[in-house]
Amino acid sequence: MEVNVSAESFESLVPGGELQEKFKKNHDIIFYRRQRDKAASQYFACFETLLLTDRGASLELCERDSQDRLCLQIRATQSGTVRVSLDELQPVKPRYHVSDVLLGELRYEPLRVNWKREDCVCLTWGLGQYKLLVSFSPFKLEISCDGEEIVTLNPENKLYFETLQDPTRSSSDSCQDDENRCGLWKETFRQFEDIKANGPSSVGMDLSLHGFKHTYGLPEHADTLVLKDTSVTEAYRLYNLDVFGYDINSRLGLYGSVPFLLAHKLERTAGVFWLNASETLVDVKYNPDKISPQTDVRWISESGTIDCFILLGPTAAQVFSQYAQLTGYQALPPLFSLGYHQCRWNYEDEADVKAVDAGFDLHGIPYDVIWLDIEHTNGKRYFTWDSQLFPNPAELQHHLQKKNRKLVVISDPHIKIDPDWPLYSEAKEGGHFVKNREGVVYEGTCWPGESCYLDFSSSKTRSWYARQFSLSKYEGSTESLFVWNDMNEPSVFNGPEQTMPKDAVHHGGWEHRELHNLYGFYQHMATFEGLLTRSGGTERPFILSRSFFAGSQRLGAIWTGDNVATWEYLKISIPMLLSLSLTGIQFCGADVGGFVQDPDPELLVRWYQAGALQPFFRGHSAKMTKRREPWLFGDDVTSAIRSAVQDRYRLLPYWYTLFHQAHTSALPPIRPLWVEFPSDTSMFAVENQYMIGGALLVCPVTDPGVTEVKVLLPGSDELWYDTNMAAVHNGARTLDLPVTLNTVPVFQRGGTVVPRRAGCGSSTADLQQHPITLTVALDSKFTIFYQYFANKS
Repeated sequence: MEVNVSAESFESLVPGGELQEKFKKNHDIIFYRRQRDKAASQYFACFETLLLTDRGASLELCERDSQDRLCLQIRATQSGTVRVSLDELQPVKPRYHVSDVLLGELRYEPLRVNWKREDCVCLTWGLGQYKLLVSFSPFKLEISCDGEEIVTLNPENKLYFETLQDPTRSSSDSCQDDENRCGLWKETFRQFEDIKANGPSSVGMDLSLHGFKHTYGLPEHADTLVLKDTSVTEAYRLYNLDVFGYDINSRLGLYGSVPFLLAHKLERTAGVFWLNASETLVDVKYNPDKISPQTDVRWISESGTIDCFILLGPTAAQVFSQYAQLTGYQALPPLFSLGYHQCRWNYEDEADVKAVDAGFDLHGIPYDVIWLDIEHTNGKRYFTWDSQLFPNPAELQHHLQKKNRKLVVISDPHIKIDPDWPLYSEAKEGGHFVKNREGVVYEGTCWPGESCYLDFSSSKTRSWYARQFSLSKYEGSTESLFVWNDMNEPSVFNGPEQTMPKDAVHHGGWEHRELHNLYGFYQHMATFEGLLTRSGGTERPFILSRSFFAGSQRLGAIWTGDNVATWEYLKISIPMLLSLSLTGIQFCGADVGGFVQDPDPELLVRWYQAGALQPFFRGHSAKMTKRREPWLFGDDVTSAIRSAVQDRYRLLPYWYTLFHQAHTSALPPIRPLWVEFPSDTSMFAVENQYMIGGALLVCPVTDPGVTEVKVLLPGSDELWYDTNMAAVHNGARTLDLPVTLNTVPVFQRGGTVVPRRAGCGSSTADLQQHPITLTVALDSKFTIFYQYFANKS
């Protein structure tokens, strides 16, 4: 019997009212409360254990009351990154260490003693501009450069490290009951019980960023670009969740997590990367003292170890590079994937797909990829096709490929329980599923109904999954089919917070709580390997993933999930994408038009205009919404959308160049204004406009019914050229710019050259037929700009 989840039941999953309580607030998170409520700890460093090697330094820390002993490692790289790691000195069992996120073992510099006193020691490396001051009692670590103190770790003695315990230890029943009531070994949220195999295991640490009043990063949240002070609000939660129609201006964790925070001030940008894949909360407190401002940041994770990287910059570009050296550079996208993508849940059948494809040609709107959601499968069995609706999938792909277009299909991590389905049976027999705490295969509910979840943390399972994409195994697939990983937080409709229970068990016996935020990253990795292997390593894969972690940039694209067709969601998409870009996830986008509800024509046009100026450009809508192909709203709307999409295609030589820079130097294609203008404090919080590369300033229109927008033009010595009017404006001013429905405010910076194609054709493959134009905008010594038309494509 087929048991599928309907669209109607999907609508009931929208957070709101009582249903919103399915997601935890800070007061529901027991390990967070436990750390916040505890008085300052008293760790002291044992100087006699200090050991210097050619790869750094190590010494022991001891907690004064409990006598728990930790091993501290301090390592530094030549490029200006300091790694501070803490683990139990003699744990009853190994703690979880995050694998596969870092590119490999780093090359560390030898540390040497610069000077020492009875209560502290100063270490340095390289040319000696950096200093590490280790205070012994209480333990504190200060990092400085050329005499400027940048970061202090454990300034308020908030270092916290719950050592693992033996669950078989002898203890009175009354003591165990007290501990369970405190959530140490067992806790309950709503109807869900979480049994902790290792007892309490949380870790945390505070740090101070000296002189900084602006911090950024920590995606994914539907919130402002500058991180907010959380002293009296919810902390930033990093816990991957399926939050349909998420609230705006919220610190609730969404689909992905990057535990990377950037701080910027005049003369310096710095970063903090907290490598931990368990549920993590981050508190930010600004102390805006005029003489010595600082930002205090506190990291609290449910389990794992402390593995903290301090990126010392000093420029934003250097911080981007330092972070990419740790977790990898943005994968260089195939050119077609930078074009426009057309998606819907769901295009009904092959005839519907061909009709939409023909509609783009009929209306002169270029596009490159059309997408199929879950309904294309046989009963939500991935790697299959509905034989009634899609009887000739290979022919459909060949039909698209003749026009140099691609097909993307969805592949989620849940596998329908069906003993008659060979893929399910093979996965079960191969031990590829996550297990529950009793050691049997875990079962949860998702689109197919009762499902099992692949254990992508196992390299064996990832290899097995990758093989499913081979042309010989994936019947009906061709080389022009690419993949969309959705629901991979993972989403479990009947699970706690609509995800997998933390006491589920992965390969190696690790609880899900240890690696929850890595689940989607690992599916993305397996899919990438499958498509790369399918081509024999000759073609760059394209995979879109909803869930992500640090390092996901190496694997493809992500998007901001199930947004809503309102002006507020259009507006918030800009700071969300800028936050992702700052933290390495640079091939990112938001569903144009909003996934749910129906946009009015003006909103749809403005969203296409904004989406065309963002890295990943896809229109998507849910099946319960009205159809919204660009030609369904009248000629004026069709014309405006056509113009926005065509402008995107003509600009692709510039976009492709920017992605090559991201791939080789980690510079994000879209950047907050402060990245390009780091000495202008008025730029530090701007989030409604941004730079595309170093040459184009864009200010998408995100309000209804406006006839004028204010555009901030930075730089007193800059010239800015309006690409629509060919007018020139001085910088360091706010421009009142008249706009119509067809106006997209874009300004080219004086002193730059932007390549474009003179035409666009019907897909990216047609771009080669059109000559390249170079738009040269001269700097403040001149007040003209002109175009040069290249003779060659």
